[in-house]
Amino acid sequence: MARDRIDVHAHYLGGAVELLFASGFTLAGGYRIPAGWTAENALAFMDRHEIAAQLLSAPWPFAGSDEDPAFARRFCRDVNHDYAELIAKHPGRFGAFTAVPLDSPDVMLTEIAYGLDELGLDGVMLTSNSVGHYFGRPFYEPVLAELDRRQVPVFVHPTDCPHVDVLGFGRPSSVCEYPFDTARNIVNALYTGVFQRYPGLRLILPHCGGVLPTLGWRIAEHTVMGTGPDDADIDPQHVTDVLRGLYYDTALAGTAHSLLPTLQVTDADHILFGSDWPAAPEATVADTIGNLVAFEGFSAEESARVDRGNAARLFPRFA
Repeated sequence: MARDRIDVHAHYLGGAVELLFASGFTLAGGYRIPAGWTAENALAFMDRHEIAAQLLSAPWPFAGSDEDPAFARRFCRDVNHDYAELIAKHPGRFGAFTAVPLDSPDVMLTEIAYGLDELGLDGVMLTSNSVGHYFGRPFYEPVLAELDRRQVPVFVHPTDCPHVDVLGFGRPSSVCEYPFDTARNIVNALYTGVFQRYPGLRLILPHCGGVLPTLGWRIAEHTVMGTGPDDADIDPQHVTDVLRGLYYDTALAGTAHSLLPTLQVTDADHILFGSDWPAAPEATVADTIGNLVAFEGFSAEESARVDRGNAARLFPRFA
């Protein structure tokens, strides 16, 4: 079977994952990554679904605690070492986004530099908020400045907002809270001038950006209807330009329900294939791929770029 797709949205928490759960860590969104991930199982899954390569990530916010202040630094360093070893064994099949501890900007910058410069990982993974800090808050400014300087792909995985206990009604956050928090983060970045200050950011938004594309025109129009007292001087064209330049993956979003709104704010060259495996079960991945293949909004050439070509431009070692 031909292996063509480049999957930018796949998860592996490294060999320390069982220690993570044993420590009492609770995952956002009501999920547990299935135990027993192995390279062999992942490669077999990839072959079944014509996936040439996966970009792996650890998709939750990790920070230290009063009981163990160094937990996140230790865990993310272990994960990043595991990624580097896996890539060395299977250089054409796996890549990874650097796992970043969220304790402080300095801690984040240290691990970003280590993952990219020392381990040679392919990008950086951030979450839609870092323990309550969204893009545009002072906490994030040094980190975004560095990512702008490097112009490295940044995978912005959604996570729970700080008020999920009230807003989530006890359901898994992936139902709707994750799509909302992706939009919340990017809207705050837009309205606080993040993309004016850091035009070199190369952000990948999972799940076709959640609800962001559906709200695209509304977000743009509100720049002339009313903004916050401390918001940046932006206009509808700025919002339009930023949304067009972001990247959007198809994980749990490979249907017309998500793709049609996304194609209202960007073009097929900014859509990337994503599976969300193994957080998404294989049957769901197969359904997503089936819907993506059947989608009539792409030409054959555009479908090939969504499957592979667009990601190959962002991650040229897979080209």
